[in-house]
Amino acid sequence: MTGKERILNTMNHKPVDAVPWVPFAGVHAGKLTGKSAREVYTNQAELIRSLEEVHRIYHPDGLPITFDLQIEAEILGCNLLWSEDAPPTVTSHPLEESDQIPGKIPAPTDGRLAMTLEAMRHMKKTVGDQTALYGLFCGPFTLASHLRGTNIFMDMFDDPDYVHSLLAYTLKVGQAISRYYAEAGADVIAAVDPLVSQISPDHFTEFLAGPFKELFTTIRDAGCASSFFVCGDATRNIPVMCATGPDCISIDENIKLPEAKKITDANNVVIAGNIPLASVMLFGNQQDNMKVVIDQLDSVDHANLIVSPGCDMPYDVPIENVVACEQAVHQTEQTRKLVENYTQELPDIQIEMPDYATLKRPLVEVFTIDSDTCAACTYMFRSAMDAKKTFGDGIDVVEYKATKLENIVRMKKVGIKQLPSIFINGKLAFESIIPGPKALNDAIAAARGA
Repeated sequence: MTGKERILNTMNHKPVDAVPWVPFAGVHAGKLTGKSAREVYTNQAELIRSLEEVHRIYHPDGLPITFDLQIEAEILGCNLLWSEDAPPTVTSHPLEESDQIPGKIPAPTDGRLAMTLEAMRHMKKTVGDQTALYGLFCGPFTLASHLRGTNIFMDMFDDPDYVHSLLAYTLKVGQAISRYYAEAGADVIAAVDPLVSQISPDHFTEFLAGPFKELFTTIRDAGCASSFFVCGDATRNIPVMCATGPDCISIDENIKLPEAKKITDANNVVIAGNIPLASVMLFGNQQDNMKVVIDQLDSVDHANLIVSPGCDMPYDVPIENVVACEQAVHQTEQTRKLVENYTQELPDIQIEMPDYATLKRPLVEVFTIDSDTCAACTYMFRSAMDAKKTFGDGIDVVEYKATKLENIVRMKKVGIKQLPSIFINGKLAFESIIPGPKALNDAIAAARGA
């Protein structure tokens, strides 16, 4: 059975000879060719060369072409901040001070979308008969937040009609991108909407259920399988996500796979995920990665399952660690013997913790995956920095990114369970949910008066 058959059979709930493997090697693909994230995501030839290396080294059953949620936002007028080892970050929001609804729908020749589609066509010709190709795009809610900024969360309460109108527009953008990917040869089209984890099931039902149902119908009508990719602790939203009709839901390490799979299985939806990115893939060794995948495979039934990283892999993930994951998926029994007595050893790193009892001013600590690469983390940290503008020297704000080993140790020390989270004076204030300005300011004010 080919990898493509494995993926499509899984999506259609048909028998497979093995669990499929999909490495989300977005910017990490550049590491395989010695090129920066920026070079890979702005140069068509380098993107194609890096994808060929991903295919050669990691033997994917499904191959994502890019993992860049800023392609559509850039075309629609958002400014980007580029990094050499991470996807670009949105730095401006065209609708932040405006309640207008744009009319522009990206064309297949616009911006970096053109080279992404061409890379899809090239990979279709070279490996598309053996490997399922994934087209990923920015989902309607996250795209709306790119355009509107954090105001979108207050709009849900203050101006719901505007939110409905804006989402109707971003839905059209998503439908157009989906059709372009289908025409270019995609087998699976994934709406990546990390900010879905930041809203309640009621708000999802009110604002997003309709758009996502239409979106997945569009993808199905285009002859492709669909995937709904969400980041953060979206456990409470998985039932309403399933109700919109995706073929697959992809989750990250914030969600417990066995619990989530009970829900997706009940709705006959495939689940994909959720190898931890930083603690295992980035900082672990080969045995750590093998063990995590074996444990994951042993924790759930293999029907309706795809193994993949929890999100876009960090650029500097050691190549041998990804190879270890692939080996655990494709050579499970041999790998099981290699790690049957293995126990991960945590690094002995001494962390100096703040003396919360003697702070001169409130300390706002933002724990993130990485605010430069994770959309939910970006907006969580931006909320904290907006509070800093309000309080000035009256508060201190610091970010701890999970892309640094000492921060992972710090997170374990303070008992972090979900990312992103905000602690104020050493106490959990907001866990995996972006606070509105009033909620955060009130929490800070209460800490000042304590």
